[in-house]
This record gives sequence, C-alpha cells and structure tokens, in this order.
Amino acid sequence: MNTIDQVVVFQAGQEEYAISVKEVISIEKIQNVTPIPHLPTYVRGITKVRDELIPVIDFDTILYSSQAENLQDYKMIVLQTGLLPIGIIVQDAKEILNVPEGALKQVGLLAYSKTKYFTSVINLDDRLVTVVDPSILVESLEGVHEILEFINKEKQEEVS
Repeated sequence: MNTIDQVVVFQAGQEEYAISVKEVISIEKIQNVTPIPHLPTYVRGITKVRDELIPVIDFDTILYSSQAENLQDYKMIVLQTGLLPIGIIVQDAKEILNVPEGALKQVGLLAYSKTKYFTSVINLDDRLVTVVDPSILVESLEGVHEILEFINKEKQEEVS
C-alpha cells in the first residue's frame, strides 16, 4: 500500500473523502463549464484551467446519482491522473490533513468492483475519511477514453 502523508479532505453527499495532495493541481471556484452533448451524465462539460482544457466530473453523480445544483456553491478540485487532468465537482474542499501514522486502514468492502477507486480509509478518533485514487476513478468511468479523444482533438484544433 502506498503511504500517504497529506490529503485534501472534501465533502460529497454527507460523507468526507480524501485525495493525496500529490495528485491535486489546484482547488478552484467553478466557472465557465461548457456542456458537451451526448457525454455520460457524470461529465458536466469542459473548462479551461491555466490554459488547459479539462473535463469536469460531478462526484455526486458518480457516487449518489444526483447532480450538483447551483455550481457556484461548489468547488472543483483539479487533479492529475494517469490519463489526463480532470476537475471533480465537490460540495466543499474542507482541509489539508496530515495523515497520522497508522491511521490509514484497508477495509474489505473497498474491494467491491464498482468502488475500486476507494483505496483505504483514514481512521481518526472522531471520523472516518475514505481515500480516493483519482487515476483508478478515471479508469473505471464509462466513456473516459472517448472524452480523452475529444479533449486531444480540441487541443489540436487550438494549435492549428
């Protein structure tokens, strides 16, 4: 198991989740998301962050089948994954947490095939925080390779 020293803790639904700070590019206010027709429902569209086109994924849709409303009330965590940078819409990016030694636990339920992107749980005195691997998350999403092709095509058109 990889060791994680620091994580960004965020909220989706009523739960707290975390992603290693090593995979977080930035935390942004959500603005100018351009919807793209015919993409899976979890993809809200694309946006430009630091002159880079990135897909915007709604974490509530992936986990709870409910779309984030009033996007100005949400945050976007921009992540580097194995395939491409993505933005995930979350209710709130709450804190950067130093993970105490011995707090990272493997849980048998995390082996469930539909949630392989949950890699462990941070077991703290007063709460549990589920750790998400963004690369596994992106790989597990239906249609992600088509999205990658679209973004690469858009980048090529910008250059020409």
